[in-house]
Amino acid sequence: MSGALHRHFLKEKEARRLLANFSQKLKVETEPLFGPKPRIEQTETQGITIFIINGKPLIARSNETLFPTLTFEDIFPLLPKIVVNMGAVPHICNGADVMAPGIVRIKGEFQEKGFIVIVDEHHEKPLAIGVALLNSQAAKNLKHGKIAKNVHFVGDKLWNLLKSF
Repeated sequence: MSGALHRHFLKEKEARRLLANFSQKLKVETEPLFGPKPRIEQTETQGITIFIINGKPLIARSNETLFPTLTFEDIFPLLPKIVVNMGAVPHICNGADVMAPGIVRIKGEFQEKGFIVIVDEHHEKPLAIGVALLNSQAAKNLKHGKIAKNVHFVGDKLWNLLKSF
């Protein structure tokens, strides 16, 4: 499938703008992650833009939301995590949002609209990338309701597409 996708390199100005936007959204420094002059390609399919950085599909954009992909393992230690019980795993992997009853613990601090990694309680494997609907303090005190919106998960169309890179 990747052979059918049209890929092109971003111009230096476009690349700087993308990295600045990513840095601001995730509150991380991009140079340690990508190097001083990363090579950034862009491809689009099924309404999703994928940014291939130094040969790896690390960032995606869907519905104007820029987010790390689940193949971007170097970003996981830098992001807060929501650990869910094993009963929530199949629901998260079907695209369900993260609900308070399924949460075992929260690791790290986050703000409303901040990105988080959703992991399982046994192996802490990343299941999804989510956007927090409240800050971490409010989330810790909530007993029911939604905590995070699921934007990219194991088994979604982006995940399946990334396997072809």
